[in-house]
Amino acid sequence: MTIGKIKRVPLREVWKHEAHNFTTWLQENTDALSDVLDFTLSGVERERSAGDFNVDLVGEDEQGRTVVIENQLEKSDHDHLGKVLTYLAALDAGAAVWIVARPRQEHIKAVTWLNEATSTPFYLVQVEAIRIGESLPAALFTKIVGPSVEARQAGQTKKDLDERKQVRRGFWTQLLDHAKTKTKLHGSNSPGTADFLGTTIGGFQWCYSVRKHDAQAELYIDTGDGERNLRAFDKLHEKKEKVEMAFGGPLEWQRLDSSRACRIRQVVNVGGWLDEEKWPELIEALVESMIRLEKALEPHVKPLRQGA
Repeated sequence: MTIGKIKRVPLREVWKHEAHNFTTWLQENTDALSDVLDFTLSGVERERSAGDFNVDLVGEDEQGRTVVIENQLEKSDHDHLGKVLTYLAALDAGAAVWIVARPRQEHIKAVTWLNEATSTPFYLVQVEAIRIGESLPAALFTKIVGPSVEARQAGQTKKDLDERKQVRRGFWTQLLDHAKTKTKLHGSNSPGTADFLGTTIGGFQWCYSVRKHDAQAELYIDTGDGERNLRAFDKLHEKKEKVEMAFGGPLEWQRLDSSRACRIRQVVNVGGWLDEEKWPELIEALVESMIRLEKALEPHVKPLRQGA
């Protein structure tokens, strides 16, 4: 059995003019495009006005949603991406299809982000012209990017993470405002979005950490040298009784043998970053714990920092 070989044909040999030839052909052969989309196009019209611009093609899907289609028989560019977004907004469309000859990587990434960040399906489709042997040329459409459950889930995850970061920024802002009235220890810190905030002096970090429903004040020991960290921890642990007496209660001493760093901490179970109504009480308790922790440990940390 003889099998023919696919040959790619320059697009401009098949459709000399994008608007007059390709767009006209596509309007009459939308089934070729529908095959790579998640819906069937119908009622496709050419050159629909969108403000000062004209959309190449506008159609509908099975649900009656408006679908805008922008054609570009060239490498994708920012100008056409901007046009598609403008058409979406101007026509209040329910989906967009951007057809290009060669998709740039940055535009693949941009359309992927749009599908994650918005509820409007956005398709980036590559068009090629092929023939088998001496056959007539045919259009080959390939979906490069389209909406998916995974994209929606990724987008929701990113949104949740961003909201979480903003909540934590609010928490650290309030904590620092209160702390600066009590101690200079974190006076140079600015509120961030991470789940911890600390100030490091010579490999010894006075650190706050906050989780969903609890938080802690700690001395985090990480000089960059695991052996030195362990030696420093052991020297401090030798003074455990004095330290806890000065602190006014028991502390958690975590040597963390499987990790490079070590930790001495007090967990505060008043609440966490999710418990916004408890923030005032939590912040007061955390700052008080940090002040007592530094007072109890700093006399013993100082000689270790100096290499004693």
